[in-house]
Amino acid sequence: MFGKQMTMVTPEQALPGRDAAMPVPERHEVLGTPLAPPYPEGSEIAEFGMGCFWGAERAFWEIGAGNGIITTAVGYAGGYTPNPTYEEVCSGRTGHTEAVRVVFDPRAISYTDLLKVFWEGHDPTQGMRQGNDLGTQYRSAILYRGDDQKAVAESSREAFQGVLTGSGHGAITTEIAAAGPFYFAEDYHQQYLSDAKNPNGYCGLGGTGATCPVGVARTQ
Repeated sequence: MFGKQMTMVTPEQALPGRDAAMPVPERHEVLGTPLAPPYPEGSEIAEFGMGCFWGAERAFWEIGAGNGIITTAVGYAGGYTPNPTYEEVCSGRTGHTEAVRVVFDPRAISYTDLLKVFWEGHDPTQGMRQGNDLGTQYRSAILYRGDDQKAVAESSREAFQGVLTGSGHGAITTEIAAAGPFYFAEDYHQQYLSDAKNPNGYCGLGGTGATCPVGVARTQ
C-alpha cells in the first residue's frame, strides 16, 4: 500500500472508500479546543497541503490561541475516495493530499498571515514530493473557501514566485483549488508532534529559506 505514486489517480481509478467517518478526538492536545465542527461564530477555515502533515499542523498551532488560532487538525483533502485511511492515502490511489485544517479568528489573524506560514514552511516547487517524501499525497496545495480566499492565495503565489525566482528557485507547483470534503485523519496523527504524544518526534518539513512578502510574522 505504501507506493510512490507520482501521477494523480483518476476518479475512475480511485479506491471506493467507505461511508463511515473516522472518529475525531474531542479536544486538541495542545490548544484544548474541539477539532471538529461546530466552530465558534465568526471563525473561518483554511486548509493547506505542505507535505508531511505532522509538521505542517505544528507550524500553525504554534502561532497560538492568543494570536487567533482556534484549532488545528490533520486530514485528507483534494481527492476522490470518501473517508480514506492513512494506508489508502499513502498508496496514491485516493487522490488526496495530506492536509492541515486551520480554524482561525479573522479579527486576530488574517488569511494572508496564514499564507505566509504556508509558503515559508515548505518548498512549493517540488511537485509530487516534499523532500524525501515522494508521492501525490505530499503535493503542495491551497484549498480555498470562497472567492476571497482564492484571490488572496493567487496573489500571494505571484508575490512569492518573484522572490523564489530571484533567489534561483524554480516554478511554484502548488495546486490552488476549491476546498472539497475534508476527511479527518486517524487519532494518532492528530497533534502527532505535541509533547503529549511525541515530545521527541521528528518531521523533515522545511522551507526554501525565502521570505514571503505577504502577511505578518507572528510568534506565540
